[in-house]
Amino acid sequence: MFGRTPQKTEAPRYRTPRYSDRAATDTSGKDTSNAFTSLVGQWWDRVISSIFSGGLAKQSAQYLAHQTKRDYLANIVGQSSWGALFPLLAVVCSQLVGVEQAGLFSMAFVIGMLLLFVAQYGVRTFQVSDLDELLSFSDYQAQRLLSCLAMLALGGMWCLFRGYGEPMFSLCTGVFVFRFADGMADVYEGRLQQKDKLYLAGISQALRCILGGVIFSLTLLITRNLTWASWAMGIIAMLTLVAVTIPLALLETEKSAPLTIQGVKKIFVQCWPLFLGLFLYNLIDSIPKFAMEGTLSYDNQLYFNALYFPAHMILMASILIYRPQLVRLANIWEDPDSKHRFGLVVLAMLGVIVLITAATVLFVDLIGIPLNTFLYGTDFEQYRNLARVMVVTGGLCAGIDYLYQIITILRAQRDVTRIYVISFIIAIPVIYMMVGFDGLNGAVIGSFTTMAILFLLLVSDYISLRRRYRNE
Repeated sequence: MFGRTPQKTEAPRYRTPRYSDRAATDTSGKDTSNAFTSLVGQWWDRVISSIFSGGLAKQSAQYLAHQTKRDYLANIVGQSSWGALFPLLAVVCSQLVGVEQAGLFSMAFVIGMLLLFVAQYGVRTFQVSDLDELLSFSDYQAQRLLSCLAMLALGGMWCLFRGYGEPMFSLCTGVFVFRFADGMADVYEGRLQQKDKLYLAGISQALRCILGGVIFSLTLLITRNLTWASWAMGIIAMLTLVAVTIPLALLETEKSAPLTIQGVKKIFVQCWPLFLGLFLYNLIDSIPKFAMEGTLSYDNQLYFNALYFPAHMILMASILIYRPQLVRLANIWEDPDSKHRFGLVVLAMLGVIVLITAATVLFVDLIGIPLNTFLYGTDFEQYRNLARVMVVTGGLCAGIDYLYQIITILRAQRDVTRIYVISFIIAIPVIYMMVGFDGLNGAVIGSFTTMAILFLLLVSDYISLRRRYRNE
């Protein structure tokens, strides 16, 4: 299905009844096979047979690497599913349980998104650009498990600190379980990307998000209970992690070198600046929402996020374009004769982000505002100017994220920590003051101001790095 290559493998000592065998012996007289159940049955056969044949990591891979077209297509599906999940679920909540309840869910999802960066610890780009595998995949797995457990602990502490009662506490914990699965899956999808099988990582991500969204929506439709829907989403994400993502990564990549405590420690130390930068960036991005939580009603959370969703799509679109190229960019940078080419690629991508931002402004003006009014059942015409400002903010966020990835490839991640700290210190008083002065309008303008400052500081840092390497 995905470019299988013929493999010669020894017959396992234990043979599980294959799905095709079971289907063939069906005496009901009805054809129970179809494309989906056949695929599920084949996957189940492969996983179970591999376990009884000595373990998943010892099996031969079945899917080809270096599939550029498939990488882009599957990555588009996976990233789009991941990026669209929050907007779509916010619409579902608004339609089924009202704007106020949708605002509660939006706040829980914002907290979960922030904690996701604790779970991921900024390791993904560092991992996939570790071309010589100086650290083993076993080290990366162990480190990720520890950071994901830390995420759950911090999430519980935050809920207690904020004094969340029901249903907010249970709603948050369901979202945290989903983000735990998301964070753990990222290290296995990163392994697939490292081995140039990004399309498999995209399929895994899409499956998790699509099933999570469908189960959440169906549960909410039937029960009208946000807590149950949140937990259903978390449970299905954990099931896809265990049944699909982990086996897929172990089956389709070679066996890892053994785990070492020193290796795990090195990942924590080396990626600390990456984590701190990403976490502070997303904390800066979330400050307007926390400021509103303390002073405005929860429906403002929905309005802010609804305005931000088109801006978020700019970030997702840029990730779809550059993520498949991260390994290739790392290779270009390692070639001393390709430094000039590397700089041209960076400039070209920033130009693409500008074009995407301009197109999104036109879309929001012509279609976005009426569409939001229809989807959320409330008038968004009054927020037209704010929507334009938010889209430009999204363009800045995309530029920030891309420059951050580039600086990581240059292995100069420590240089950006100072920039994020400075931006965070500026953001707190500016945003809280503006929200207190002008409510939702202040939150949007404050977000734009702090992101503009952060973007300009990162551009300055990148230019300084290029000059430094040119002089070496």
